[in-house]
Amino acid sequence: MTSVPMVEQTAGKRAAETARRRRNRGGAQPPHPAWGRGRKTGGYNRRPGFVTYGLLGAVIMGSALPILWSVLVASHDSTAIVKGVPLIPGGNFFANAATVLDTIPFWKALGNSILVSTVTAASVVIFSSLAGFAFAKLRFRGSKALLVFVVATMAVPTQLGVIPLFIVMSKLGWTGTMGAVIIPGLVTAFGVFWMTQYLQDALPDELIEAVRMDGANMWQAFWHVALPAARPAAAMLALFTFVATWTNFFWPFIVLNAQNPTLPVALQQLQSARFVDYSVVLAGVVLSTIPLLIVFAVAGRHLVAGIMQGAVKG
Repeated sequence: MTSVPMVEQTAGKRAAETARRRRNRGGAQPPHPAWGRGRKTGGYNRRPGFVTYGLLGAVIMGSALPILWSVLVASHDSTAIVKGVPLIPGGNFFANAATVLDTIPFWKALGNSILVSTVTAASVVIFSSLAGFAFAKLRFRGSKALLVFVVATMAVPTQLGVIPLFIVMSKLGWTGTMGAVIIPGLVTAFGVFWMTQYLQDALPDELIEAVRMDGANMWQAFWHVALPAARPAAAMLALFTFVATWTNFFWPFIVLNAQNPTLPVALQQLQSARFVDYSVVLAGVVLSTIPLLIVFAVAGRHLVAGIMQGAVKG
């Protein structure tokens, strides 16, 4: 029979082993009650203070100041602007907005901007995801050199390609049409680089191999595995592309005409039709900004989720 000292020794060893495991898991001692309260106990203050909130408030006010100034000026007439910058809203916004709608083809330009921005954002996400998946998870000769070449194209100014691009669009007979604005922006080098960097970390190689072993081809692996994994990055890329296309003025101003414009090109006509009437011009700016605010309100959750997930992965 086993003696009593041997039993006590075995029990003592088990208790010591249990305590050691708890210490390794970090559960041996509860955290100090003052941890995270910012007291003089060596803890870290994890709550933002008045300085942090003050800086964030200043940044938000600085970002919202142009929109606020535009709304204030658009709500007055041109004589109020001569007297000084108004500090309270006026009652002429709807009259100025009606002048905008009567002066330029606003609704046609709005439809063109929605069409161009939506199609461009969708195509950039699809093609960039395909290229990013190929660069991140497929092994083929010259992949690194090709990716470096794609990234290097971002250093080339857009203005250098305007003349040959306009000649091509003129030869095809696309000048003055939405195709001349959509086709050159179907895929971007930034989108390819963005999706490549994201898929390298977000999509394990073992998951692709497991899907291939189950009988799926590479296209099915991309559609059912890679694309859902890249949804946060794809949402951010779509939002950034939509905003950039919506506010693009340079190339649409060159290739489109006054009868078939996008919103930035149409708003430029306000300055020619009404010489420096800033109340009318900024009323048009406010009207063109409202769809962007709606898009940000709808897609803001995906934007924050993509940023936070990218930060955690980094």
